[in-house]
Amino acid sequence: MKLFTNNYLIMPLLFTAIILFAILSLNLRPAVSASSEKELSTKADTKDSEKRKIIYWRAPMNPLEIYDDPGKSKMGMDLVPVYEDDVSEDSSNGERKIIYWKAPMDPTEIYESPGKSKTGMDLIPAYEDEFMGGVDIKIDPVVEQNMGTKTEIVQKGLLKHSIKTYGNITIDETRTRVVSQKYGGWIEKLYANYTGYMVKKGDPLYEIYSPALLASQEEYLSAYKNFQRKKTEFNRDILDSARLRLSYFDIAETEIQSIKENGRVKKTLLVRSPVSGVVTHKNVIEGSFVKTGTSLFTISDLSHVWVEAHIFEYEQNLVSIGQEVEMTLSYNPKKIYQGKIAYIFPYLQQKTRDVIIRIDFKNANNELKPDMFTKIKIYIDSKKEVVSIFSQAVINSGERSIVFVSKGGGKYSPREITTGVQLDDGMVQVLSGLSPGEIIVTSGQFLLDSESRLREAVQKMIKAKKSSRSEPVKDEDDFFKEME
Repeated sequence: MKLFTNNYLIMPLLFTAIILFAILSLNLRPAVSASSEKELSTKADTKDSEKRKIIYWRAPMNPLEIYDDPGKSKMGMDLVPVYEDDVSEDSSNGERKIIYWKAPMDPTEIYESPGKSKTGMDLIPAYEDEFMGGVDIKIDPVVEQNMGTKTEIVQKGLLKHSIKTYGNITIDETRTRVVSQKYGGWIEKLYANYTGYMVKKGDPLYEIYSPALLASQEEYLSAYKNFQRKKTEFNRDILDSARLRLSYFDIAETEIQSIKENGRVKKTLLVRSPVSGVVTHKNVIEGSFVKTGTSLFTISDLSHVWVEAHIFEYEQNLVSIGQEVEMTLSYNPKKIYQGKIAYIFPYLQQKTRDVIIRIDFKNANNELKPDMFTKIKIYIDSKKEVVSIFSQAVINSGERSIVFVSKGGGKYSPREITTGVQLDDGMVQVLSGLSPGEIIVTSGQFLLDSESRLREAVQKMIKAKKSSRSEPVKDEDDFFKEME
């Protein structure tokens, strides 16, 4: 009975021990499996790291904060490895790419394929690496879309260009007349008594008393009476001579006829305008004495006017006499006046260093007034074909011009170009650096330029470190000091 009781107590204890051992075995197995998996993962990462060489470590928030070993950044974040294949992924494979062919004596004479230049010389290749302004970069498609990158194809077509400049209206010098006094006398009455007075040919300007005119009148009357008494050839010659002398004094034919009809001399004679126009200068006052040779009036015909427009020195070879010009005025910009270039000054203005061109315009309604400022547009009619791109695609640094060429697959390459004149529709002429058919970036190129320059700086730093084995650069300040 006692043995049975002991066996009865031992069996539950054994069963409980077996259950506890099983539970402990299950709890220990996942822990061991996790540790094993972590160890395997570490080995796999190590194996992958051995395949991809880490060249340096950088801070996640600052690509210029770089280190030689893993650790923490200044902000306390884990450093990120940078692999060698990521940096050198877009580098050149040693093969030089020809982008176009050019003439040896004229770099603006470019071709798409090899051959002969206009002078008969062999064309020489222009390689892509000659126009690099940084290093090639590759952008992730998602980042590329977020940047709003846009591209356009480089085009080649006729030169469409118009020069937009300013001008001012001036008087047509060929339609200007000065009325000067050919004899001394006193101005008894002044009809054109203010500047801006409008006159027509034959209108009275002033009345003058002059002893010389009195003597000429008496001579004419005496010759006329002698001719009436005895109509000989000699008396006719004397009469014609006296009449001619009065006309040389600018006495109008109507005044001479009046002297003959009245049969007596006049104290004052009327001087009439020889041309139609506007009195632009007056140098006489009623009652004043004027000497022989004094300029009394300047009369200008404003039915035609000149416009003097200013163009830059480099634009003078684009204009020629007879070229069509459009002009608008500030007070009526909707009305367009048509004119043609009549003259190009053979010298530059000393102060402004520009060239003046003269344009002839009709002014029938007197809308164009001297000294008005105008807007001028000169159309360049050229049959020359040029390579052109959108001007917004060009990054101007002051010393050089850079564009980014798309190579496909998110790869972009910076290239230095030489630009020419600004064309219409926001285009710019490309003299060298691009060939037709290439694809360039027109939007988002500034972000690409920043990334390209950053990678170029990092590659230079890595190259310097490999050659000198100097101390690692710890932050961007030390980095820029080293680059200097």
